[in-house]
Amino acid sequence: MTVSAAFWRGRRVFLTGHTGFKGSWLSLWLAQLGAEVHGFALNPPTEPSLFDLAHVADGLRSHSIGDIRDVEAIKTAVVAARPEIVIHMAAQSLVRESYVDPIGSYAINVMGTVHLLEAVRAADTVRAVLVVTTDKCYENRGWSWGYREIDALGGYDPYSNSKACSELVTSAYRSSFFNPADFARHGVAIGSGRAGNVIGGGDWAKDRLIPDLVQAFVRKDIPRIRSPHAVRPWQHVLEPLAGYLRLCESLFNDGLASAESWNFGPAQEDARPVSWIADRLVALWGEAAAWQLDPLPAPHEANYLYLDTAKAGTRLGYHPRWRLDDALSTIVDWYRAHRDCADMREVTLRQIAKFSTAGLAA
Repeated sequence: MTVSAAFWRGRRVFLTGHTGFKGSWLSLWLAQLGAEVHGFALNPPTEPSLFDLAHVADGLRSHSIGDIRDVEAIKTAVVAARPEIVIHMAAQSLVRESYVDPIGSYAINVMGTVHLLEAVRAADTVRAVLVVTTDKCYENRGWSWGYREIDALGGYDPYSNSKACSELVTSAYRSSFFNPADFARHGVAIGSGRAGNVIGGGDWAKDRLIPDLVQAFVRKDIPRIRSPHAVRPWQHVLEPLAGYLRLCESLFNDGLASAESWNFGPAQEDARPVSWIADRLVALWGEAAAWQLDPLPAPHEANYLYLDTAKAGTRLGYHPRWRLDDALSTIVDWYRAHRDCADMREVTLRQIAKFSTAGLAA
């Protein structure tokens, strides 16, 4: 799978959630490809943030601070940007936070998607829309095989369930307002992307494994882990972003052929327990780093999740480029560079360039 620089050069893109972790990486990549990026999001959710450290705003055509829960604000921003492609990444993305504030999680993840799609209805330039959700949108039955796009949606906790609802909203708008049978009139193709646990440099979100571990290592503390046996489909953040970009190209060029849901995930052997990740990071970091078990009870999270990405592999050419060891080494390099006061925009762009030219993972 390759991302086409020729396709993205000069392309008008509206990106929600551009100040977040994934959104900052995608903003930098799109700008590097020559796209005209218009961002809409709240202020960066953490301090520090990748958005600020890598000076992401410098590469954007416009940069609006706004709330996806404000339907008029998002409509105004989309219509003003006149985008050809809309990528919706704004979300409340933490399981624990959804237990603390379930109302807010549903308002952002469900009604935020409604508001974004209403904004698309109000625009007359959009050709392709990608709504980003999560692997947790599936009804988790503890299977040892991967979930496919045709499997039932569900979600045990408010976060997971709200993202399943976001998928249902996307499907309903596709059927009701952008129906494939009427594509010749509206010309809008809508797809959704589902990815697993993404990891990468520049993530400082609370209650996330790698940021918690790295911050503790820098402080010379011993971090605590609450669910060491939970298995996740770990992948570097650039892996699903490459899938999203490829899907957007297909939605724009092929229209209805790709207007459906898509899984993006790592090879099955890279679905590893939390304890494996922690041990590997300890080894890579060195400097007497260590971890210990958190004795406090943790809220429910699914113990095993794995996505079947055969459809994306066959039809979009999606295949992971970095194995998990490569991803973890790259992440350690990023955080060490930050600790050593390097130019983090340059470091991040170099990692994007390295990923773009990497061969497929063996």
